[in-house]
Amino acid sequence: MQGGFKIHLFVGEKQPRISKTLTYQNPLTEKLILLPDINPVELYGVNDSTLELIRTFYPKLKIIARGLELKIQGEESDIESFEQKLSLLIQHQQRYGNLSEQLVKKLMLPGDFVQESEEASAYGNPSADVIVFGNSGVVVKARTPNQRKIVTASFANDMVFAIGPAGTGKTYTAVALAVRALRNKEVKRIILTRPAVEAGENLGFLPGDLKEKLDPYLQPLYDALLDMIPADKLSSFLEAGIIQIAPLAFMRGRTLDNAFVILDEAQNATEAQLKMFLTRMGRSAKFLITGDLTQIDLPKNQPSGLANGIKILNGVEGIEIIHLDTSDVIRHKLVTRILHAYQQNQADNESSGRKA
Repeated sequence: MQGGFKIHLFVGEKQPRISKTLTYQNPLTEKLILLPDINPVELYGVNDSTLELIRTFYPKLKIIARGLELKIQGEESDIESFEQKLSLLIQHQQRYGNLSEQLVKKLMLPGDFVQESEEASAYGNPSADVIVFGNSGVVVKARTPNQRKIVTASFANDMVFAIGPAGTGKTYTAVALAVRALRNKEVKRIILTRPAVEAGENLGFLPGDLKEKLDPYLQPLYDALLDMIPADKLSSFLEAGIIQIAPLAFMRGRTLDNAFVILDEAQNATEAQLKMFLTRMGRSAKFLITGDLTQIDLPKNQPSGLANGIKILNGVEGIEIIHLDTSDVIRHKLVTRILHAYQQNQADNESSGRKA
């Protein structure tokens, strides 16, 4: 072995960092690659299935994986090729959270890699249905025309309202767009909030500290996030404040900047609360407000801020309002029938009232 070693550094989290190169008397080279802070299973695959696939494309290389370290032995030209492909793999996994077998095979073929896979093209094309790839390869996509309108509107505007009945995927689509923006480093954090209407009178009777008392009102947001982000990573994001989930009242006095901010169940915000929230918007923020005007839980003498807000803001440049209906319901088919039955009952009652 020749004396000494070389240090190779790559700038940026997405690039693997080469710690040292050892050159032997024969034409073989050994390199130790320190991977960025990622879950090795996400790169190597379950039971190293992805790593085994990669090895088939580099039969002349000896590839040894130990956690976040990869030791590579072989000819220098093969190692350089492997490094380039590995870097692209890591970038793709970090950005999209998914490495399909088809994508790995396409990337490993000789020549420059062009992102033509379904996953990559979906992120490069705002009109594509796929929003984000969730846990275990789950594909989160816009499934109805109005959900696609939410996605398109979010790309084109900094503030979007999504109004529609239960089961139309408003919250789920909004959370997927927020996760996508965070993965793409378009924002530094996600802020999810909703009014805890019932908490005003019942909060003191619930057990636990403030977080434990409020969690039941925020659980739908946790559920959506858990579909798209591994539980351990979500926990670390919550601890670091990269993802924040809090009641609407906690937004007062804050400037929400460089963030994707979602106000869920906005129909339960008062006029003063909604105005307060909307004016928290920083220069580099995305706001997505969801609500269902048929499920207002405010006291009868308290008008919904959402109902009045969309009237006031309709037509304001930079704000788009998307209305969903029962055709967008993606839950059990009975949900659509239930909504139709209630709508018909309301229409019958209004008709009876006019005749009386």
